[in-house]
Amino acid sequence: MSVHHLSNLNRRGLLLSGMAAAGATALLPAGGQTPEPLNSRLSGNVSPVHDPCAIRAGDTYYVFSTDQPGAGGHIPWRYSKDLVNWDKGGSVLSDLPKWASERVQGTEGVWAPDISYVGGRYLLYFACSTFGKNRSVIGLLTNATLDPASPNFKWIDQGLVFESRPEDDFNAIDPNHIVDRDGKHWLVFGSFWGGIKLIELDPATGKPFPGKPQVHSLAKRPTDDPGLDAIEAPFIVEHGGYYYLFCAFDFCCRGADSNYYTVVGRAPNITGPYGDANHFAMSSGNGSIVLKHDSGSRWRGPGGASILRDGDRDYIVYHAYDARRQGVPALRIAPLVWSADGWPTAII
Repeated sequence: MSVHHLSNLNRRGLLLSGMAAAGATALLPAGGQTPEPLNSRLSGNVSPVHDPCAIRAGDTYYVFSTDQPGAGGHIPWRYSKDLVNWDKGGSVLSDLPKWASERVQGTEGVWAPDISYVGGRYLLYFACSTFGKNRSVIGLLTNATLDPASPNFKWIDQGLVFESRPEDDFNAIDPNHIVDRDGKHWLVFGSFWGGIKLIELDPATGKPFPGKPQVHSLAKRPTDDPGLDAIEAPFIVEHGGYYYLFCAFDFCCRGADSNYYTVVGRAPNITGPYGDANHFAMSSGNGSIVLKHDSGSRWRGPGGASILRDGDRDYIVYHAYDARRQGVPALRIAPLVWSADGWPTAII
């Protein structure tokens, strides 16, 4: 949400990593040809969509996203049989959870949900906050199925997962759940302040273990200028023995004037340290560029990204602002291919 002034060294690292990521487009994914882009074929109810997350359940794809003003309900969801044609399904919640409204005075909506299927149930993490403040909460909803026609379809509010207060150096929004290679459960989150953080979860509850959790720092954009620390929207996946941390830099939420973009770094361990393709540390404000559009393009500010793993194919699911439609945020989906040295490229 803000522009960050990097040191010369860190700025050089960001530019070089961007060129490295762009160069990877010449490499084909293992065992096949480069897939065709999807974005030009997306149709149906694909806007307004902000901070989308996606999952496949049976023969249906589902996307959950941030609330849109005036739309009614909370956590809108959409569905598709082919990832191309999308229909609006409704909203997960009719009202904000009372516990969230009590903890965060003035909150009016739900931000940046995250969907996963773990232990026989669907986990839908979400955040409630207010712009510019880090008094925020992360909550959890669970369901046995995503099919609203099923008699077992029911979202259950599991309550508070984690929260941040003004005295904290982090902001508890933009959650993403991941299970590591050892079977441990984690929640990565963060926006501005001290950057991207990670805590361990109890697999039985989907919440931190009793007691104060250890908060690991994964990435940030250090600055001497308060507020110019724009990093958020983390998402972690494992590939080829590494954990990859995707996150967003700069400003979202300004329509066609948004300059949001998506970067990635990787680490051999989920707790880090994460670095970009040129070994510049994400803790120093670096990242290899995955999605970035120039100011003259139709689609501005690509970010709020999540990764959809569909069999042997990965997709990056994100929003971008449509300059031809007054900057409305729209769903975008791009196949993600991995270079021989293990770096992702979005086929947009």
